[in-house]
Amino acid sequence: MDKIKNVRNYLKDRNPQLEIILLKEDISTAFLAAQALGTEVGQIAKSILFKTKDDRFLMVVSAGDVKIDSKAVKNLTGSRVRMANAEEVEEITGFNIGGVCPFALKQEVPIFLDESLKRYEIVYTAAGTSNTALPISFEELCRVTGGQTCKVS
Repeated sequence: MDKIKNVRNYLKDRNPQLEIILLKEDISTAFLAAQALGTEVGQIAKSILFKTKDDRFLMVVSAGDVKIDSKAVKNLTGSRVRMANAEEVEEITGFNIGGVCPFALKQEVPIFLDESLKRYEIVYTAAGTSNTALPISFEELCRVTGGQTCKVS
């Protein structure tokens, strides 16, 4: 529950109107989340932590139905990247895989928001655990994360 509390506290200062949805079922994948929320898979914002060859981290947030192009991510960072492992994800973000929120992170990292999310009026990010979701517009997600819009899908 502390992870959800941290996300709520983060949002309280930025947009207290944003409401976290707490579900009984596991929604740790875009497919499961879409089923539980009654949305398209693309409306689920997946937050992926990457690690560069020179040990820098960055997060890419994209629609749940797209594949992230690692070459496009390399172009953003100027370095080859790989997906962070579960231990690195928790260490850097403070969240476990399946519940990674693109804000309220343990350590600050650059956030890149893929244009694939722009198709939807509302997208759903994880809110700290594998059974939470946060409905949010792309514009508000940009504002709350301080993220940079990009094209990596």
